[in-house]
Amino acid sequence: MDKLRLKFKKTGRAVYISHLDLMRTMQRVFSRAGVDLKYSEGFNPHAKISIILPLTVGTHSECEYMDFALASDCDLAALPGRLNPYMPEGIEAIEAYEAPEKGANLRWLRVTGRMTGGRGAAFYSAFFARDEILVTKRGKKGHKKVDRVDNIAPAIGRADFTDGGDGTVYADLVIHAQDPALSPDTMMAALGEDAPAYFVFTRREAFREDMTPFR
Repeated sequence: MDKLRLKFKKTGRAVYISHLDLMRTMQRVFSRAGVDLKYSEGFNPHAKISIILPLTVGTHSECEYMDFALASDCDLAALPGRLNPYMPEGIEAIEAYEAPEKGANLRWLRVTGRMTGGRGAAFYSAFFARDEILVTKRGKKGHKKVDRVDNIAPAIGRADFTDGGDGTVYADLVIHAQDPALSPDTMMAALGEDAPAYFVFTRREAFREDMTPFR
């Protein structure tokens, strides 16, 4: 069975699992559940799995997607129930299905967050409503590392902020996921000295370019 997709959550302590460790974890989970992944051929075979838009360490998500292939037919509706007993704390399979579209079609993410030790909601709302928000990023040109300045404003679809009391601000964002990609961490970096001292974000929903739900 090829071109399959698993939607899963990554929350709690699991947010500190790196991308490579997550890939290894998923392979072990499938193995312990008695579900055989399909492997590539050749001298160094590897499991046919890939994570769409790997998370930054420390970010929570309720809408992660893993593409995979199986060596034999499987009841996809029952697959999450087979996998979850072997998942580490904080990772939960939600559903498995035949992938109806390419991962490249995932274009927007709805992200919520909690910010403390910074400015108020009105300041953040005004800042991210600007037409130009410049961020310096480290990139490569040939073999040299160079700095480039990007305007992230076009990658922000929505940026709503609400004061929650006790210096807490809640964020509700819609940001571009790919080409160009924008992360909440980059948005916080754009604030410079006005960035909050502490922030945590959670991916909630994924969308296509036209803002219809991604599958």
